[in-house]
Amino acid sequence: MKKAGWIPFIALRYISKGRKTSPAPVFAVLGIATGVLALIVIIAVMNGFQLSFIESILEISSAHIRLEGNIEEDQFYNLAERLRAIPEVNSVLPFREYNLLIRGRSSNPRGVLVRAVNPDALLRDAGLAEKLEMESGNFDLNDPYSIVLGAELARHLFVSLGDELHLLSIAGGIGGDADPDAMYTITGIFRSGFYEFDLGWAYVSMETAEFLSINTMPLVLGIKINNRWQDNRAMTLIKNVMTEMNISEGLNDMRLSSWRDYNRAFFGALRTEKLMMFILVGLIFIVVGVNIFQAQRRIVLERREEIGLLRALGGSSTAVRLVFVWDGLLLGLAGAGLGLCLGLAIAFNIQDFFTLLENIVNSIISLVSPGDFSIFSPQIFYIKEIPSRPIFHEVLIIFLFGFLSALLASWFASGKVLNLQPAEVLRYE
Repeated sequence: MKKAGWIPFIALRYISKGRKTSPAPVFAVLGIATGVLALIVIIAVMNGFQLSFIESILEISSAHIRLEGNIEEDQFYNLAERLRAIPEVNSVLPFREYNLLIRGRSSNPRGVLVRAVNPDALLRDAGLAEKLEMESGNFDLNDPYSIVLGAELARHLFVSLGDELHLLSIAGGIGGDADPDAMYTITGIFRSGFYEFDLGWAYVSMETAEFLSINTMPLVLGIKINNRWQDNRAMTLIKNVMTEMNISEGLNDMRLSSWRDYNRAFFGALRTEKLMMFILVGLIFIVVGVNIFQAQRRIVLERREEIGLLRALGGSSTAVRLVFVWDGLLLGLAGAGLGLCLGLAIAFNIQDFFTLLENIVNSIISLVSPGDFSIFSPQIFYIKEIPSRPIFHEVLIIFLFGFLSALLASWFASGKVLNLQPAEVLRYE
């Protein structure tokens, strides 16, 4: 038996014969498929939620890189124009932020973060325009007495498009020569999909900020780059531009921060949550691997005579062991492949999948009473639809986990073959 072509042949015979006499191979394939399917769908949905939050924060709030400091305003705008010319830079948006009180005609004052931007902010920043879905009105800040606010904030203030609001500073009024009784008209109401922004954010124009005499906050440049993972390279290019413009004090007094630093705690928490979910759901593969290990150990003991015969015919202990490893390889490929196909099919059609589950549950509930079950009810979860984003390298890792769990279990279970002596096994045959 010098040729190894007999190894997969016998392995297939063992699997086909074992499937008829024992359900263990079928259960092994179904177990691996279930683990791969569950992990792909769970991680895809988790990616959908997490990446939606991350992208909302980066596109609306922090940008990829923030540059702020105390230099002349004209110099700041010149710097913004120079930065827009960098190929790696996608957009540059100057803004100021203020913590103010906002009050409708029939509501109590409510704290709000007011961001002052130029009226062409959405034209300058395509990412912001994509994330700020205008529920009513437009992002119109051409009039200094106009304001755009979040949908949840409008709901809490009992106001709608065209209503007027009153702005107050935390100290109790607006400084300078501004009219403290001035009212600001709502020209647009946005919905970002991120509850914190929809409840606590409003936009005014830079001219409004100057008009209110609250122009004391430093200017900030929200810089977005083509690839957020190349933030260190982009920051180096930004510093080079500042040096070329002779902004010497900027290199010392201005603060340049990346999205990794600005949101470190929040993004770190999301990464830890995802890792723990990976580990917990991945325990399925350990359970399946142990079951395959026990089944293969039993098969090795049951086929001692056949193993002894193969050894007597010239098969080496390693070659005979590979017969059982091939069993694990085929079971792993079948289970992981089935789970991969089903998992991707569900992940890319997650909305239809959950709708089907809800219909099944509601049909069962309706036998007792009218059912209105919803897995992700909009009344509880602040979402319109369930996001799902499978990521290629994560799907590949999950597939390999399922495949290797069967392969390794078979490898360790077949180790007993090495200790079998053909003469002892076949002595009484």
